[in-house]
Amino acid sequence: MIGNHIPRAILISSASILTLAFVAIAVQSINWPTKEENPPQQPVAVQLAQDEHAAAKDAQTAPSPMSNFTKTLRAPTPETSTPSASGGGVLNLSSPQGRGTALKGPEHGGAIRRADVPPPQFLSPEGDQFASVEANPLKNVSDDPVSTFSIDVDTASYSYVRRSLTNGRLPKSDAVRVEEMLNYFDYDYQVPEAGGAPFSTNVSVVQTPWNKHTKLMQVGIQGHKIPLAELPPQNLVFLIDTSGSMKHETKLPLLQQSFRLLLTSLRDEDEVAIVTYAGEAGVLLEPTRVTDRDKILDKINALTSGGSTAGHDGLKGAYALAEKMTGEGEQTRVILATDGDFNVGISDPDSLKRFVSGKREQGTGLSVLGFGHGNYNDELMQTLAQNGQGVAAYIDTVSEARKVLVDQVVSSISMIAQDVKIQVEFNPQTVTEYRLIGYETRALKTEDFKNDKVDAGDIGAGHNVTALYEITPVGSPAIKFPDGRYSPSEETPTSVDDAYSSELAFVKLRYKAPGEDESKLIETPVRETDQNIPVSETLFAASVASFGQLLKGTDYLGNWSYEDSEKLARENKGVDRFGYRSEFLTILRLAQTAKQ
Repeated sequence: MIGNHIPRAILISSASILTLAFVAIAVQSINWPTKEENPPQQPVAVQLAQDEHAAAKDAQTAPSPMSNFTKTLRAPTPETSTPSASGGGVLNLSSPQGRGTALKGPEHGGAIRRADVPPPQFLSPEGDQFASVEANPLKNVSDDPVSTFSIDVDTASYSYVRRSLTNGRLPKSDAVRVEEMLNYFDYDYQVPEAGGAPFSTNVSVVQTPWNKHTKLMQVGIQGHKIPLAELPPQNLVFLIDTSGSMKHETKLPLLQQSFRLLLTSLRDEDEVAIVTYAGEAGVLLEPTRVTDRDKILDKINALTSGGSTAGHDGLKGAYALAEKMTGEGEQTRVILATDGDFNVGISDPDSLKRFVSGKREQGTGLSVLGFGHGNYNDELMQTLAQNGQGVAAYIDTVSEARKVLVDQVVSSISMIAQDVKIQVEFNPQTVTEYRLIGYETRALKTEDFKNDKVDAGDIGAGHNVTALYEITPVGSPAIKFPDGRYSPSEETPTSVDDAYSSELAFVKLRYKAPGEDESKLIETPVRETDQNIPVSETLFAASVASFGQLLKGTDYLGNWSYEDSEKLARENKGVDRFGYRSEFLTILRLAQTAKQ
């Protein structure tokens, strides 16, 4: 009846008003979370802000290697940082400010089609990939007197462990590489003499802190230092992962901050190019002198993320560009920045190893910077760096970026010795058992030591390398191997030349000068009284090694605890110029909390 007298439009409007009213009531009745109530990854964001502030403050108070070139780092503007709807990095190059060139692989018949990948809302470490390797076993000197391994100057494991503990979690045991934790720190080693070998060899023997019946033998290598100003011109290709997995604030945004820091360390004669990759690879910046700093910064600030991960195409494009940049007397290096997620093109470690090794032999090195949690592929990154004559670092904070790319920039980009191998022969007359702490992924066969065709690690200018052996003296109650029927006894020990009878071990190192094919040999005998490394330095190294072993889970530490490691580190902290050792004490306390 009423409908016959009220216009139809009024009835429709009334119904719409009633609908809106019910929606409003429903909205009010739901407890919607606000941005302030649930800020995603807020602690990490705060940490990044604090680190960047600290890094900026340090840059004002501490002299940079090239402080006259340091300038204010410019953050990206909203116009340059707006993501493209179809992918990251390269697709933004179609704008007038950032035009680039797509790299088309013949095996694909052109550029790979992009696929949008949504950003992860929460990054847990569960998807991170690490090689699973058993810890080095205890060895019987009478059966196996020789230990051989490649040196390792990488530090990625320490940074990853720090990141995990800062987030309140103990790291996966496979993520812990004790040698990389040891080599995160500098030690008071003798500087090599001018005109001699590129590095010095240092040894020390002390009582093992966690076992009074064994000895701890430290072997330390110190590379000679080269001022940045004395390096030949550097050609650097920044190979940047802009795929969808890089959207998190601890990945691409931190990556941009890191490369802005690196730029402050470079000189006018150095040259930079940028290649990005997501679903396809492309040249973001053609080779450009560092004098045009604003142009380089504009390209870094313009980076966005999106798409799949054609890492192999990116590598090919970066190496092709590097070959064009290389000149007489210059050094060329690709610096790959990624979370390690290759899912388009060649992605298996063995194939990438062969590809990178071939490029290294042609004169182009490769260093790797890892970022983020969630799909971090550590195994792949280690493979690339180890075969690319470079270092692998994990960047978890702006402070770490400053350490690697500013404070240690020379050792990160300039190698002084290649294929460095260490071989230790133990004297069966003085040592019954031994074990190498760490270096499981760097083990070599005994015969590999003299074979110059077998690759090994490289040392950068100013780098130092540390290795620790726990050794059991003859007659010690700590001996674990049972006596064999035909084994030597204390009454009839193995015959050793009298001239060597007091030695514990004999350390041999082989290395090649950059660009040479034949190795050179350095030999150093070790006696129980040797002490050319300060005792406090050896004990601090022992605290780091014990911490790493506790994280991995070991049967060799007895009742040793995180608290014991912290006490040992605190008592032997020594000179701490940049505060890294003090930070280590904080990490030890975090581990005590996380373990509960």
